Parts: sequence; C-alpha cells; structure tokens
Amino acid sequence: MYWKYVLKRIIIGLIIYVLIIFIYSVLFNVMFAVNNRYLLEGSIVSKIFSSWIDTLTFNYGQSNVIRSFKGETDVIKIVLERIPNTLLLFTSSIIIDIFFGIWLGIKKAQKAGSLMDKTTSIITMICYGLPVWWVGLVMIMLFAFTFSLFPSNGILSVPPPETFLKRMLDIMYHMFLPVTTLVSLNFWGRAYLTRNIVLVNLQEDFIMSARARGIPERTVLYGHALRTSAPPILTMSILSLINSFSGALIFEGIFNWPGMGNLYWAAVQMNDIPVLLGNLSITTLIYIFGMIILDLVYGFLDPRIKIDGAA
Repeated sequence: MYWKYVLKRIIIGLIIYVLIIFIYSVLFNVMFAVNNRYLLEGSIVSKIFSSWIDTLTFNYGQSNVIRSFKGETDVIKIVLERIPNTLLLFTSSIIIDIFFGIWLGIKKAQKAGSLMDKTTSIITMICYGLPVWWVGLVMIMLFAFTFSLFPSNGILSVPPPETFLKRMLDIMYHMFLPVTTLVSLNFWGRAYLTRNIVLVNLQEDFIMSARARGIPERTVLYGHALRTSAPPILTMSILSLINSFSGALIFEGIFNWPGMGNLYWAAVQMNDIPVLLGNLSITTLIYIFGMIILDLVYGFLDPRIKIDGAA
C-alpha cells in the first residue's frame, strides 16, 4: 500500500533528523567546552542531552548578538523570518530556470548533433566553469555601478514603499540581479541534462510506435517523451531547490540578501552559537523534508521503485 511507503519514508526522515541534531549538539557543546572552560558548569554530557532536547523541540534560546527585523532576540523568530526571503529568491530563479532549461533541452534533443546543439553544449561547459559569486560581482559592477540600472544589494529600498503593490514591485526590482545571475548560469546545465534524458527516451520502442501510428510530433515529444522523462527532471529540479539553502551562504552575502545563508555567515562571524545551531537545525529539517517529498513524488510518478509499499 502506498500509505505504508509514505509512513516508512517519514519515519526514516525523522530518525535521520534526530541523529543529525544529536551530532550538532555534541559538536557545539564540545567546541564550547574547549574554548570556554571557565564558563562550563556541570557535566558536559548533561549539557549535550539538554541541548539535544531543546533543539528537537525548537527551543533555541536567545541570540547573543543578532536581532530580528523587529529587534527581538528569540532565535526561532530570527531564523523563521529569513526563510521566506531565501525561498522567494531561489524558488523564483529555479522556476524560471526550469522553464527555459526544459524548453531548450527539448529543442536540443529534437536537433541532436546540429550546430545549435553543439553551440549550446559549449556554452554549458563555459557556464559550469564560472563561479556564481564571480558572475554576481560582475553583474553588480555592470548593472548597479556602471549603468546604475538596478540596486546592488538588499531586498527593499530605504525607506521601504508604503503600499503593498509598490512594496512587491520594489522587491522584484531588487531581485532582478540575483535572479538573473542564478538563471543565466544554471539553466544551461538543466537544458543539457534534459536533452540527454529526452534523447534517450526518443529512442524507445513506444516512441517509434507512436510515430508509426501517425501521432503528431509535438504530441509524441511533449505527451510521451517528456512525460516519461518527468521523474528524473523533477528530481533534478527539487534537488536544486533543496541544495539552494546550502549554496545561499556566499551568494546571499554578495547581494546582501537577508536570507538563511546571510544569517548563517553573520552568526559565524559574531560567534552567535544559538543562532548558528537554530539555523543549521531548521536548514537540516527543510532539507530532509524536501528529500521525503521528492521520494514520495518520485514513487507516485514511477511505481516501479516500490514493491507492495516497501522500497
């Protein structure tokens, strides 16, 4: 039964999360004990288990230095207000990335070996060799300082617009450079992988049969080949979104985007252990939750990966 498959994946994810949080608690408490022996009171073992339980119950305590946008010191509030900003930036870029990447990948598969296919493949290799932080700096130098077309950092102007519509437009205005940077580098790789996946499926017998029956090429391509290619393409897309939380550290710092990556870097610089632990634990939870969703969606799209509710 599919619900057994779902339940098994959720239980495995929770067990992994509990174990990872325990490792975090051990590492942070040992590091604190080594560097601040004069502040250590009581057994370190009891502190490890206390920290473990507090983290699992989202009781991260108070920040030592960092404050929320409203001036609060509660770590859970500081971290939670940054999540929407990271999701907004990377989800927007990945949606655009998926649209252009899949479209170009299908065109490349249709014309495999053509000049367009070879040229775009070369561009893909070049883009993969460019560090995203370097491209981000070039975009800021050109469009923010040289031509003064877009802001170089932040998510809102100072002072922020008063009306909701103007506020949304201002956020989109500030998002242009970071989103353009991410999309311009990443969609080439997605197009290349989509091309290879679709190209393999175009050689399958059911595609040959569909063409022999006189089914229009567009229907064969989008209704048969692309549908069969959906699971690996979807996997690639969800993994990109999940991995964006770890890759946000440098990128958000370049554009001073107030998200999870920027918060993590600030916590490291200021040695704010409660914020650091809270950020890591919530990021880990999001990552594991995303992997569970990916596993369940993949199992739904391709029932071959599970057998009677067990995989």
